[in-house]
Amino acid sequence: MTTVLVIDDSPSEMAKFRDMLARHNFQVLEATNGEQGCQMAVDHLPDVILMDVVMPEMNGFQATRKITRGKTTAHIPVIMISTKNQETDRVWGKRQGAKEYIAKPVDENSLVNIIRKVME
Repeated sequence: MTTVLVIDDSPSEMAKFRDMLARHNFQVLEATNGEQGCQMAVDHLPDVILMDVVMPEMNGFQATRKITRGKTTAHIPVIMISTKNQETDRVWGKRQGAKEYIAKPVDENSLVNIIRKVME
């Protein structure tokens, strides 16, 4: 079973991702901020990470950089998902190591296809 770590500080967004991913038989791990997400990535080594951008303390760009440059976590694909949808945000996200950058609201089938694509 594919394990997806969702890092998002919004309880309503987290619930949406949990429901979407469960319908497609993904195991879901949840972190509510970047710092917790980075630690969970090290502890659980998920197959893929969904990363919000706007979060308190450590934002998604910082957390993505930490995960994609970490010795034990660099192999884990990160998909950034955010309401920040400017081209500069997309470019910056990719520079931090994200494999994909998706704007919210997320289409369920598109999300599942992107998860499968980055895992290939």
